[in-house]
Amino acid sequence: MTLQDILDPLLDASWKGFPHHSPPLRRSAVGTQGWNVLRGDLPLPLAVIRRDALAGNLQWMQDFVGSHGVSLAPHGKTTMSPQLFRRQLDAGAWGLTFATVTQLRAGVTAGAKRCLIANQVFQAVDLQGIADLKRSHTGLSVAFLVDSLAQAELIEAWYTANPHAQPFDVLLEIGVDGGRTGCRSHGQALALAQRLGACKGTRLVGIECYEGLGATGQSDADTAYANALMQRVRDIAKACDEQQLFETQEILLTAGGSAIFDLVAEHLKMKLSRPVLGLLRSGCYVTHDHGTYHRFMNAVAARMGCGHGLHAAMEVWAAVQSCPEPGLTILSVGKRDISYDLELPVPLGLCKAGETAMMPAPADWKITGLNDQHAYLRGSGPEHQALRVGDLVALGISHPCTTFDKWRWMPVVDEQTNVCDAIVTCF
Repeated sequence: MTLQDILDPLLDASWKGFPHHSPPLRRSAVGTQGWNVLRGDLPLPLAVIRRDALAGNLQWMQDFVGSHGVSLAPHGKTTMSPQLFRRQLDAGAWGLTFATVTQLRAGVTAGAKRCLIANQVFQAVDLQGIADLKRSHTGLSVAFLVDSLAQAELIEAWYTANPHAQPFDVLLEIGVDGGRTGCRSHGQALALAQRLGACKGTRLVGIECYEGLGATGQSDADTAYANALMQRVRDIAKACDEQQLFETQEILLTAGGSAIFDLVAEHLKMKLSRPVLGLLRSGCYVTHDHGTYHRFMNAVAARMGCGHGLHAAMEVWAAVQSCPEPGLTILSVGKRDISYDLELPVPLGLCKAGETAMMPAPADWKITGLNDQHAYLRGSGPEHQALRVGDLVALGISHPCTTFDKWRWMPVVDEQTNVCDAIVTCF
């Protein structure tokens, strides 16, 4: 696959949301077609990205890490969009983070030179995949997570059978009881670090944790939780440094997540025997949302004493397709089109059929359920009673990751929903 195939693929009417009447177009030509979402130029449902909010989010997060003396390696799994990868790198990101070797390949093809895999890698096919990518992309840096002796032995066995490969850069993962992966105790972590140091197939380059699953949105609880976790990270980093277990000129300390990034950023800076690079791996900031992360950001803003620095950039438009009974309207959007894993979508606005002006959704409107292709919009006021088949409704999302993966492409729109650009995804 060429770089053009990744960055500027050919779109056609087989792509959901692409106009039925349009001939195939390169992605880069989409913004010159004069399309407008509210005018009905594209079939619904349709996920769109707001241009100005996207640009603001990219700049705000880059300013945040710069002001806190750390760097950013955004989690690419959120969008899996080569165009957004390039936007993040061009904005100043140190590198990109992924969850799998397949995702890594897409990021490298899009131009990433420094990458993290925030996950355990141990299958021979994946180890071979990393080795092949590094061999074919001069200067590519890839580090992945290790959290068990069993994983370390699998890596060492592969390396023994492939002695001409380069050793793998690895990060020691620190976890929490009841959480996902990661070492549960200081002793376990230190023993693993010592084993990694003895392995020929690994180079310990830093310490990692993921704090997101423990976030609640309550500042007191989140602060105590983050402080305790990050102290464990710092303690094991200090112990590994004292025993000279790091095999790198610059030690990486990294935490991920878009919920309480402000609480971990300061902990990623510490004095060791060699330079330390702190890396945040937030991903959802790029489009933010109208639900879960919006509430988390309210708490971040209160702790920082600043305004709401991130703004929701993604919304999904649907049509009213049926008004079958009083108080219930059925929209032409469902689980195949929009996030529902954390919370149901949030009604944002309304555009009457034949008009192009968006009005805010009344406070009593609520999505109460989703089927594969249908959404249940309920309301009790006169605005809901006035809905007619053909009217358009905008829905906000909670958790951008699971809306991105439902779309092969998304138009980027201005404030009047004129299509000015487009992104594609590689899920």
